[in-house]
Amino acid sequence: MMLLGAAACGSAGPPPASTATPVARLAETASTAELDTLWAQAQSAVRRGKWNDALKHLDRAVLEFPPGDARVAQAHLFAGEAHFALGSHLQAAREFRKVSDDTPNDPLAAEALLRAGDVYADMWRKPELDPSYGQTALATYQELLNRYPEGSPAKRAQERIDDLQERFAVKEYKAALYYMRLKAYDSAILYLKDLVATYPRSSVAPDALIHLVRAYRTLGYQEDVQETCGYIRRFHARALGVGKACPNAAGAS
Repeated sequence: MMLLGAAACGSAGPPPASTATPVARLAETASTAELDTLWAQAQSAVRRGKWNDALKHLDRAVLEFPPGDARVAQAHLFAGEAHFALGSHLQAAREFRKVSDDTPNDPLAAEALLRAGDVYADMWRKPELDPSYGQTALATYQELLNRYPEGSPAKRAQERIDDLQERFAVKEYKAALYYMRLKAYDSAILYLKDLVATYPRSSVAPDALIHLVRAYRTLGYQEDVQETCGYIRRFHARALGVGKACPNAAGAS
């Protein structure tokens, strides 16, 4: 028994070497100069487009910078750009949102929110696909306009909104043409009317109106034909095909 007790006591030697990760050990001891060096490495990697290296340095920087360090927001913005460039769209959006949500008063917050919208817009590249990401992009840009209505990011957000609305209009237009080909005119009319009402300034709006007139004529809705042609004469009199769809409309004031 004494031998066993001695063995047990003998097992309590000096404490083992620290198992903390290199990042944790650096966080405990990093000097201002070391943090500046780490940040310089991250910035250099970003400038050179070395995105994996950039993420490695940026992840460490976010962990090691003290609370309130202004570089944290910039680090998340850089990380978002890195993930975006590497094709990790959802992670990129999360990084951008960290800037706008965690530090809403930071000068970079508006730019980060713009870039979050850009990520979602990039995920909806073809109008015929599910528009969920396009809708999220639109909501993000609109959020930017509401939260940060002044400055360059807001102006660019409005331009992005105009582009998205054009794409939504094209989606509606293609769906309407699909039903027109099937001769499902009532369904086509629903899409065409919604397009014209929601996106009246889109490039496909004049064609949508012309198809709407054709659908009404096919179904014998003469009152709707006259009303729609009156609208065309007022707003799109010189659009291609108007003269045929609505005689005497072309060239009218």
